[in-house]
Formats: sequence, structure tokens, C-alpha cells
Amino acid sequence: MTEAGAGAGAGLGAGAGWALGIDLGGTKTEAIVLDPQGIERWRRRITTPSAQGYDAVLAALTALVGEGRQALGLPTATPLGIGIGTPGSPTPDGLLKNANTQCLNGRPLQRDLQARLGQPVQLANDANCLALSEASDGAGAGAPVVFAAILGTGTGAGIAVHGRVLTGPNRLAGEWGHNPLPWGEADEARPACYCGQSGCVETLVSGPGLAADHQRRHGGALTAGLTAAQIAQAAAAGDAACADTLARWQQRLARALAAVINLLDPDVIVLGGGLSRIASTYTVVPALWGRWVFGGSVHEPVRTRLLPARHGDASGVRGAAWLGRGDVPR
Repeated sequence: MTEAGAGAGAGLGAGAGWALGIDLGGTKTEAIVLDPQGIERWRRRITTPSAQGYDAVLAALTALVGEGRQALGLPTATPLGIGIGTPGSPTPDGLLKNANTQCLNGRPLQRDLQARLGQPVQLANDANCLALSEASDGAGAGAPVVFAAILGTGTGAGIAVHGRVLTGPNRLAGEWGHNPLPWGEADEARPACYCGQSGCVETLVSGPGLAADHQRRHGGALTAGLTAAQIAQAAAAGDAACADTLARWQQRLARALAAVINLLDPDVIVLGGGLSRIASTYTVVPALWGRWVFGGSVHEPVRTRLLPARHGDASGVRGAAWLGRGDVPR
């Protein structure tokens, strides 16, 4: 649990242009307040009480908003933009769907929060918040088309065009992780996915997917329980088996992103989430993806840039704050 800048904005008055963003994750939930210039003035991280059910999550979100207001000296009646990034997507009917935090699915989270807080609340998929953040004042600032992917427990993604997030009538724009991983080898594993399909990008490119692949290829007592981060660290330290797994993962990521380039042709692809910290990915993957990008290895180099999220782990929660303010910075 961390805090930063508590009390820094005491006595700020009307609060116009200030925004509170919350990144609601399966294991942790983070909240920040941004001032009108996009400067962080307060931050708080808690453990998400998802095991205790929907009502406990709702109460935790309500409490975070209250703590943020108190830290800034803003009374309840003072306007404050509020945005929430969730692991699922709101349907046109206002119910959450596709969340890997199961207690949220089928629940009117936005409506319930608005009733508790007595004010409007904006809600969006967490990957869309990442895309909004990085297209606004992050690694993709100024780029016409930004594809932002979260490589962590899952592989969510969002798309921003000219600084505005695409959603679509089914709220599925950017659901890259639940497409089949393309150009697979005949003997490549096709693990079952919680979505009901098998061989999804998420099952092979996510952190758990990387760890499971390592266990399948190099199984044994020494590999059991190794996380993706531990495998990446061991690979960097010279472990041959872990280096083999990491190389296979980067090749799969190159294939998955090449399909995105063929379909969307983004100017920038931004990576967030825990696996985005693997520094070699930003040279290895672009060197590989031309093999699958249409014409990319024959006629000319692929011009799409692959970059880490400028705001790191804070990018999604910053995007939620911009969402809440309803005023995307240029």
C-alpha cells in the first residue's frame, strides 16, 4: 500500500478540471488525483477485495473516492471528475461483461457507484484507459493511431485514434487477446482459455501463459511455480532454458502484433503490464515481426514503433482520470 502527495492540494477550492481515476484490478486497485495540468497530486493503492464479493468491491471504490477528496480538501459537494478502469467492459445496458474478476460480471457497477457517490462516474475497460493515457500524454502522444496492450495476467488491448478511444457497438474494439495466435506451428500448444476457445493470444502471450509454456517445455521440480518475471530474470542471467522460453514468447508476441499491424496499421504500439518491463522485447520483437507483416520484410521496413508505456504501471489509472475529466489533453 502506497501513498504520494497526500494533502498537497488542500484548499484547492472549486476543483474544476481536477480528476480522480481508479484502476480496478483483480488483485490490486489504485487511485490517483490529477490536477488540471495532469500532475499527480495524490495516490493510493489497496488490495482488491474481489474474494469478498461485489458489495465489498463497491464499498472499497466508494471509500477511495472519499479518501481522495479528503486528501485534497474537497467537500462532497465540490465537482470532481471520476473515471474507473475495469477488467471488463460495460454493455450498452450498463452491465459489466468479460471481466476476469468474476464477481463484477453482470453487475451495474457504473450505476451503483453513481448512486453511492451522488455524481456521474465514467467507466471504461482498463486497456482502453491505457490507450487513452498513452495517446494523450504518454509514449503515443501526437500519434494518429495508437494500439496499447496490457501484458500481464491477461492480454487486454485498447485503440486510440486521434486521441479518442474506439469502443464499438459490442464494446469489443481492441479485444486482441481473444483471437487465435496466428501462424502457429503444427505442434504448438493450444491451451484452453476461460473465454471458451483454445489457442487464444492470451493463453500464450500473457504472464501465466509464458510460465505455463516454460513448464510444458522444461518441466520438472525446478521449474514448477516459476513466474514470468522470474523466468525473464533468469534468462537475463544466462539460464539457457529460461532464455529459450523467453525467445519463444517474444516470437509469439511478434506474430500476434504483426496481425494487429496488418489489420490496423498503428503508428505506435505501446506495451503496459508486468511483461512490458522486459527491455529486450523492444528490439527483438520489431526485428522479428516483418516476417509476418504484409510486405514488411521484402519491400520496406515496418514503420510502426514498439514502445513501453511512458507512465509505466500508473498509465491505466491516469487514463481513468482523463476519462473522468472528459477533457483529453493534446
